[in-house]
Amino acid sequence: MSLKGYVKFIDGLPLILKVILALPGLDGIFYGIYRIAKGRVIIGILWIILGFAILWIIDIITIILNGKVTVLT
Repeated sequence: MSLKGYVKFIDGLPLILKVILALPGLDGIFYGIYRIAKGRVIIGILWIILGFAILWIIDIITIILNGKVTVLT
């Protein structure tokens, strides 16, 4: 799967699955790679490292409010 394919895959998921992927532990991996795929390499790497600790809260809020990850993508 290409990086563009990964972004399309994540964007096409139902809202509940996007929220599940934003839970602690999963968020850093899935949405860190998502950010890297969208061209935000440094932010993506930081999200992989810090996503499990605190940044997952930001993703859950933006997914619930906007239907997708919108901060730093």
